[in-house]
Order: sequence, then C-alpha cells, then structure tokens
Amino acid sequence: MAEVIKMPRLSDTMTDGVVAKWHKKVGDVVNEGDLLADIETDKATMEFEAFQEGVLLHIGVAESESAPVDSILAIVGEKGENIDSLLDSENVMKESHESKEEKNIPKPDIINTPSSIVSEKSNPKNNIDEILIKASPLAKKIAKDRGIDINQVQGSGENGRIIKRDLDNFNVINKSENLIKLNESSKQPLTQMRKTIANRLSQSKFNAPHFYLTSEIDVENLMSLRKNINQTLDEKSSFNDIIIKAVAFSLRKHPNINISWDEDHIIFHENINIGVAIAVDDGLLVPVIKDADKNSILDISKKIKDFAERAKNKKINIEELTGNTFTVSNLGMFGIDEFTAIINPPDACILAVGAIKQKPVVKNNEITIGNIMKVTLSSDHRLVDGAEGAKFLKTLKTVLESPFLMI
Repeated sequence: MAEVIKMPRLSDTMTDGVVAKWHKKVGDVVNEGDLLADIETDKATMEFEAFQEGVLLHIGVAESESAPVDSILAIVGEKGENIDSLLDSENVMKESHESKEEKNIPKPDIINTPSSIVSEKSNPKNNIDEILIKASPLAKKIAKDRGIDINQVQGSGENGRIIKRDLDNFNVINKSENLIKLNESSKQPLTQMRKTIANRLSQSKFNAPHFYLTSEIDVENLMSLRKNINQTLDEKSSFNDIIIKAVAFSLRKHPNINISWDEDHIIFHENINIGVAIAVDDGLLVPVIKDADKNSILDISKKIKDFAERAKNKKINIEELTGNTFTVSNLGMFGIDEFTAIINPPDACILAVGAIKQKPVVKNNEITIGNIMKVTLSSDHRLVDGAEGAKFLKTLKTVLESPFLMI
C-alpha cells in the first residue's frame, strides 16, 4: 500500500523546506535508510532518509522549490500502484486551507452607482470582464498585491475557478521570464537561510535594546603565544582560537554575562557555549563550541576547522547550531578595524573582533610601534548594565594581553 512521505519539520522554527537535491527519481527502488533527498531548512541543509520501502511513485516538490511542513514530499508504494486518491486528498486539504483563509478576507460592499456618475476614464468592458472572472476573493487580493493580470492566470479550482495555488504557480512559471529583464535589476528569491537571518536579527535588533563598549587591546603577548604554539605543536592555531578560549575563561569569572532573556525571568547558564560566526556563500552559520571553557586552544582550533569545512557544504547538523550562550564574530581576517555586531538570540552579548593593526603606542614613557586589536561588546541592556559589560571587557583585555594566565 502506498505511503505518503511528508515534508519533515527538521528544526523547531522551520515552517517551509526547500529540496536542495533528490537522490532518487520516480521509478527507483527505495529501501529503509536510503538517502532520499537533501532538504534545506531555515538553519542548514539536512540529509533526509527514507523510513519506508517500495518504489518511488511520486515526487511532490521539485529541486530548488519549497513546500510547507507536512505537505507531500513524495509517495512510495508498489510499482504501478494507483495514487490518485492520495493526491486528491492532498488537494482537498489545500482547498480547505485556502477556504479558511478566504473567510478572513472581507467581502466588499456592492453599491449601485448611477451610470451618469461613472468616470469617463473607466472602461465598462474591463468592469464586465472582472465580474465574469471566476476567482476566489483571496486569489483576487493576491493578484492585486503582486501586480498580476488575473486574466492571464489559468484556474485549477472547481469549474476553472482561480484559487491561491494558481497565483503561486503563475509566479513560478513566469519567474524565469521576470528574473532578468533588459535595463532592469535582477531578482533572486530568498533562501531559507537568508529568511531566517532576516527574521532572527530583525527581532534581536528591535526587541533587545543594544549598547556597545569598545576596547583597544595590546596583543603583543597574544602573538607570541600563537607563535610558540604553532612552532611547538603539530596543529596550527589562529588568533580567533585563542580569543574564543579567552572569552570562555572570562565568562567563567563573569556569570552575569553568560545569561539569556526569557520573558518574565533571566536564565543563568552553567555551561559556557560559544557560538562562532562563519560566513558561507548564501549567508551566515553560527555553530556552537559546547563547554568552550573546558576545551583547550587546540581542541577549539580543531572544532572550528571542522565547522568551517562542513559549513561550506551545509553539513552541520541542527544540534551543532543550537545551545549558544555567547557569540564571537571576527572580521579581522578581512581587514576590518572595528565593527558592531547584532546580538545572536538567545545570547545577552556578542563580541565583535577587528583586525590587528600596527600603530604608535606609549610604553615605559616612550613611543614605540605596537600591535593593537579593537573589540566591541554588544549587550542587551535588559539584561546587562554598562558597568557589568565594562568589567567583563576589562577581564578579557587582561587575559588577552597576558594570555599565559589562562593556560
């Protein structure tokens, strides 16, 4: 008997999924545990395995297209089995959902207007055509909002009635024609990752009152420590690896920074889990180093290298992207002197790290050339006061200027 495979909910915030790649095609035999498809969620691309056995009879979502959670992803059954009833039931569910949406669309009042006061600019023929068009109120509203000529849309509802699905399909069919036009800017649909970045960071920026503290740090000793590590050990470490270790060390001394906002109370985290911002082609991933204070610099280095490699192919799993209590974002490798970062929920703070620059400094009452790095702490003022943030930065500055303190 044929079984429906539905679009899975692969993260707690996922509402839609995009099929990045199909590993099976219609007619292929599917065994339990076979890799069926790669699905792009709002956080990462996940491999989706089949839990059924049989022949792949139907693919409900084409590659690069999205579908809501619990919609038909595929149907598996016996070869030649009739699946029309399953597809019909899916269409009935969609129609029912659309009908519920349409109930919320207010119907306009019909006013009998004398023909003598009809504007000369109005076209009676257009008014008649609009009345004769069979379309749901929701479909008409969507067409108006999207600037679609509803006369060009083919209806798939009862008796050719135009419904919401037809407007969505019309956009897909015409996307390639409208994507790039002569003398016009090109348009590119948002990926699930970009949508999530937009939603989460907008929510953070608008809901959490940010304030910023910047400190200049003399990293002469930090550079010496890194040189010693790389010369002595087989594994190579970056400045960022040592900075993350220093942040974790400082958070242990300032538990009032390692906290989260939860509506009517504050969560104090026992574990220090550092999120590390990693840029990828279509956005930003923030994998988390769990218990960072208990990891050595080399352990942190290995984990970040592994994260960076798998981030390129979106192979980081959901568990590795959750549980952060503090985040570090480093743009120093791009030559950025300093910047302010938006807090990564549910953290109370994020540290923005700039590049190491040579500049004149005063040491022992003499002007000399020093290696200076600027860091900026963004804090949620609902949770962290200025003095508390300043104390944390002071400890971090001390540790980075005398890094042997944490070894």
